[in-house]
Amino acid sequence: MISIDPASDFSIFNLPWGVFSASDGIRKIGVAIGDFVLDCSQLPSDGFSDEVRSALASDSLNNFMGMGRPIWSVTRSTIQGLLKGDSEDAFNLNPAEGLVLVPRAEVKMHMPCKIGDYTDFYSSIHHATNVGIMFRGKENALMPNWTHIPVGYHGRASSVVVSGTPLHRPKGQQRPNPEEPPVFGPCRLMDFELEMAFLVGTGCQLGESIDVNKAQDHIFGMVLMNDWSARDIQKWEYVPLGPFLGKNFGTTISPWVVTMDALEQFTVPNMEMRNPILDYLKHDDEYNFDIKLQVGIKGENMEDYKHVTDSNFKYMYWTVKQQLAHHTINGCNASTGDLYGSGTISGPSEGEYGSMLELSWKGTREIKLDENEIRKFLKNGDSVKITGHCEKDGKRIGFGECEGTILAPK
Repeated sequence: MISIDPASDFSIFNLPWGVFSASDGIRKIGVAIGDFVLDCSQLPSDGFSDEVRSALASDSLNNFMGMGRPIWSVTRSTIQGLLKGDSEDAFNLNPAEGLVLVPRAEVKMHMPCKIGDYTDFYSSIHHATNVGIMFRGKENALMPNWTHIPVGYHGRASSVVVSGTPLHRPKGQQRPNPEEPPVFGPCRLMDFELEMAFLVGTGCQLGESIDVNKAQDHIFGMVLMNDWSARDIQKWEYVPLGPFLGKNFGTTISPWVVTMDALEQFTVPNMEMRNPILDYLKHDDEYNFDIKLQVGIKGENMEDYKHVTDSNFKYMYWTVKQQLAHHTINGCNASTGDLYGSGTISGPSEGEYGSMLELSWKGTREIKLDENEIRKFLKNGDSVKITGHCEKDGKRIGFGECEGTILAPK
């Protein structure tokens, strides 16, 4: 029998997927349960087809993700039954004999899948409004297209890294004085962005589109994400084509993928549209989620993280179904393992802002981490940790951690 702390991110109601290695260094697919990882390369033949067992004996989730939602759901429920055994207690499980459970404290986590393409959206209305006010004023805070389409840009998949991977402060062009020519050097306005992202399970072919009312069948699950941002580099480069070097030096995701089946227990109403939207973006079902998000920062000389903000995924204006439908409406193909970021998730109040840019209000306010550590933007040696969880009616699921440290530039 194994006991699960009721405050654990990885309850029987969750069962997220990931890729881990133990002391032998071999990468395997696993499912998190309490303080353990279920080794899916050792699943019994009863209850699982040869095709599923073969896909789960891989070192990446891509093959399993490409099998489709009916297979994902059945496999998850079968594993849930094997872990519960004859126990009716959600926090004291009696796993079936033969299951291999490895202590999570003894494993190393890796990228859950091979990411082919990465797109980042800009779908939090509070964040978009805040940034617009800073740079254009209240009257022009939102661009005219913002409430009509899920705005996004294509990022760099090669620099997406798993939690725990340090990143070097980027270098690039900046123009701190608008009256003088640009200069080259390390970023001086380093920022985090509190985001989440979803991974495509089954995609579509070139020339096809994914129907917004069927998009849920194509989305495998979600992760936490930090879309690190070099604000000064970004400010100089983004006109007219958007972010480039200010973003593509690194993006961090959490290692555990929480399935949409697990998240469906925590749906909340979608945000009300401010303007009528076109038919291809309309869906009537609730597909927003009450995911409580937190960010902490720890300076190089600090012992613990200082909590700096709370937010919630429910503040997303555009749903993930609308994002995927819009991304493919022009015939753009989507592939298994594609990563789609939410954009910075900010709430309506100052304590819910999802970036240093907002928390310091463009560098005009100070953020106190402790008696000796004051920030407006991130310093070398700073670590940022994002966590997130859902909780309702005695059920809790979480995402683990999305953590990264900014090192000095190379």
